[in-house]
Amino acid sequence: MNRTEMRNPASMHLDEMSTLEMVKLINNEYGKITAAVDAASEKIAEACDAVSATVKNGGHVFYIGAGTSGRLGVLDASEIPPTFGADPSLFVGVIAGGDSALRRSSEGAEDIARWGANDLMERGFAAGDILVGISASGGPAYVLGAMEYAKSLGAKTISITNNFGSKMEAAADISVVVDTGEEVVTGSTRMKAGTAQKIVLNILSTVAMVENGNVCENLMINLQPTNIKLRGRMIRIVKDLSGVDDETAEKMLDESGWNIRKAVGK
Repeated sequence: MNRTEMRNPASMHLDEMSTLEMVKLINNEYGKITAAVDAASEKIAEACDAVSATVKNGGHVFYIGAGTSGRLGVLDASEIPPTFGADPSLFVGVIAGGDSALRRSSEGAEDIARWGANDLMERGFAAGDILVGISASGGPAYVLGAMEYAKSLGAKTISITNNFGSKMEAAADISVVVDTGEEVVTGSTRMKAGTAQKIVLNILSTVAMVENGNVCENLMINLQPTNIKLRGRMIRIVKDLSGVDDETAEKMLDESGWNIRKAVGK
């Protein structure tokens, strides 16, 4: 049995605990996640290099998963354009059951392998792209079908799972296993497993964007002035990089068409 499906000894009497006891128990279990991610850091770095190389070579990064894992992939992909000024097609999140599954569970969709392959075909997945399959158990047919299709094209595949010895681990070119163990509520992998997946996805996309020149020092230099908050952030970034005051930074942005790179000569 997968560890994520086993009962957690620490929460065997969860229904008898006080609110404060439950809060502390859940938080204590979450505290174990960073150690599990750290244990997988070498594989995560290998995956980062593969994603970064794909972006550098003009390919696209596809995340695919079912349920919580699929939603996390869509979430990370959707944050890339506003954070790094990247084209929305650079990172693509695909979830079993389609976009409606983002809000309403579509559990049965993960059991049909051809749907995973079909969803990649419909989105134009190509040999120069990279596929990141996400699943706590590492066994949904939907994700495995997508991975098989990607490999048939000669594309590289990565798996992010939370159990060792899974089918996805065996199928992937690069396998990241973050062993988060038993959940507080047995089998509820939206908890520790899902949180660990979110961390790994954040790392993958952030490292790839940094290595492809979308960050200067630790600043987002491809921001777009789409709201008041972001305009203010852009002014602060120009101030930090140029050593000027607010008024001068805003003037520099006005003169450059609100392009940070042009404003500071990067």
